[in-house]
Amino acid sequence: MTDAHSKGLAQASAQSSDHAAATGPAVHVRFDVRAGGRVAFVTLDNARRLNVMNAALMDAFVGAMANLAQDEALRAVVLTGAGDRAFIGGADVDEMAALHSPDAARAYILKVHACCAAVRQMPVPVIGRINGYCLGAGLEVAAACDLRVATLGSVFGMPEVKLGIPSVVEAALLPGLVGWGRAREILLLGETFGAADARSWGLAEEVVPLRDIDVVVDRWLAALMTSAPGAVRRQKALIRRWEDLPLKEAIAAGVEAFADAFRTEEPAAAMQAFQEARASRRGGG
Repeated sequence: MTDAHSKGLAQASAQSSDHAAATGPAVHVRFDVRAGGRVAFVTLDNARRLNVMNAALMDAFVGAMANLAQDEALRAVVLTGAGDRAFIGGADVDEMAALHSPDAARAYILKVHACCAAVRQMPVPVIGRINGYCLGAGLEVAAACDLRVATLGSVFGMPEVKLGIPSVVEAALLPGLVGWGRAREILLLGETFGAADARSWGLAEEVVPLRDIDVVVDRWLAALMTSAPGAVRRQKALIRRWEDLPLKEAIAAGVEAFADAFRTEEPAAAMQAFQEARASRRGGG
């Protein structure tokens, strides 16, 4: 682990448990309308402990995401951590240290999996706005996002082996993102790495200074709003199926998704708008 990581974890551990009990970690959801499209901004707020996820915060997050998934007007979700020090600093080590049986451990790690599954199963794109430490369970949640932008100072890592446990659940997404060799390096060594490496390895689509992170988020949201909402939902669902299918079956699933789109009026309307815009450009030229 880097000195910055060790210092960050030490600072997090030093925070008063009385404060946590008094205020309680929370999941905040706010809505905004971008170019006529409804966007949910979801913030995991345990900022005094680097937005570490304890059991209560994980349950709240899964519940919030389940509610959002029912919103038929929703076009996108932006997921971030409170403050500018951390996205998600991992799962709560104090809670994990209190696990004394395989059954208890299984129940706890399934909560982490439920958080990642809530992101992957969200019917609209989820943008990971990574603003600082992104460790362990935090990196798993980030890997579950559809798009990721990170600040230059963000720190990534899967340090579980240093705590006597393997990295599991959605850590299984890492080979698909960074390749098997790099995934082995991340998981077996347990060392932290910076945003530049995350970008070059495929864990972040863009890396920018903190002041510019929302510029990237806004640009991606604007692009999403130019596309047909039903098509975007179908595309996300299809991408998720591709992750689980051999190539032949993945292609067949795509054929069915294409055909299914024509059960609605969306393709005809979108293509007509495209043709009209093209004709207008030609006429104006």
